[in-house]
Amino acid sequence: MQFGLSEEQRLIVDTTRAFVENELYPHEAEVERTGVLRPELIAEIKAKAIAAGLYAANMPADVGGAGLDTVTWLLYEKELGRASYALHWNCVARPSNILLAGTPEQRERYLFPCIRGEKSDCLAMTEPNAGSDLRSMQASAVQDGDDWVLNGTKHFISHADMADFVITFMASGEEDTPRGKRKKITAFFVDKGTPGFSVRDGYQNVSHRGYTNSVLEFDDCRLPKQQVLGEVHKGFEVANAWLGATRLQVAATCLGRAERAFGHAVSYAAERKQFGQQIGKFQGVSFKLADMATEMKAANLLVFEAGWKYDQGTVTDEDMAMAKLKATEMLAFVADEAIQIYGGMGLMNDLPLERIWRDARVERIWEGTSEIQRHIISRALLRAVGG
Repeated sequence: MQFGLSEEQRLIVDTTRAFVENELYPHEAEVERTGVLRPELIAEIKAKAIAAGLYAANMPADVGGAGLDTVTWLLYEKELGRASYALHWNCVARPSNILLAGTPEQRERYLFPCIRGEKSDCLAMTEPNAGSDLRSMQASAVQDGDDWVLNGTKHFISHADMADFVITFMASGEEDTPRGKRKKITAFFVDKGTPGFSVRDGYQNVSHRGYTNSVLEFDDCRLPKQQVLGEVHKGFEVANAWLGATRLQVAATCLGRAERAFGHAVSYAAERKQFGQQIGKFQGVSFKLADMATEMKAANLLVFEAGWKYDQGTVTDEDMAMAKLKATEMLAFVADEAIQIYGGMGLMNDLPLERIWRDARVERIWEGTSEIQRHIISRALLRAVGG
């Protein structure tokens, strides 16, 4: 593994960081104040992102994306992560790579328009009674001739109100296993406007203002068989094959936000004076900075090692779980300590610290809770010795 950046990687980092600072930072206060991301603002920034070559950069080159290797993609995600989530996710979109699992016809209808910025997607798995335990989902898909009929509710579905279509996972049958019956899952494309499919406002969220969540309702929503993504009853296989790196994406954006908070903390520790000297010279502050820097470096190493192993074809679930666990918990620690160094001013919205602190909370929950990551890691350790 090479720890230095190539010339191309440095260019991507510099270009993305400049875009974030010049095009995203100026709008953060508005989004925080209103909780709304204006459609005209999305269109304006999206056009600039496309012109800069930063839009849909996560996709392979043969479908119109940037064709970045995983490490370079994570460097790009890290830089985007410095900004408000609503701005970088909705304006500099990265279509879900699960779209690559579609048929040629599905790629024409869904994938390519997303890469061109003409459409946007969202994923729907979570339900009111099925979060970490997705096998307990109750929303169902029943085959009726050549059609499928969908019923049930999904919630916490990110940016569904802005998406043109949803990829939803539904219980489509049951199978017997040594541990009892287990639900089979099938994935479907569902377009906005399909009869029987509705999107309702979701919940007010302490994290990521302007980045909405919605409740999806399926009421005898009828779909032709051509709307199945992947194979029938193989929805989990599709998800596992194409969505594994999303945990690294979350981890990488956390690295960027932590660096931003840390930068503020270091500058303030050098500028602020109390009792006749810089507060950074007091051990109570200097040791905080040392601990923050150490935690950040450890998280960076775990994330980029996992990215490197992903490209080598040797990454494991526990590699990605460790990276996500460390990066998300590190961000919470760094954001909290940065505010402590600032004191009362750290909690004021004149600085991005209170937002970073609030936004950090959801990272330990979505894309697999910290407890789920620890379960993945410990299960791998025990399995190696017959446990």
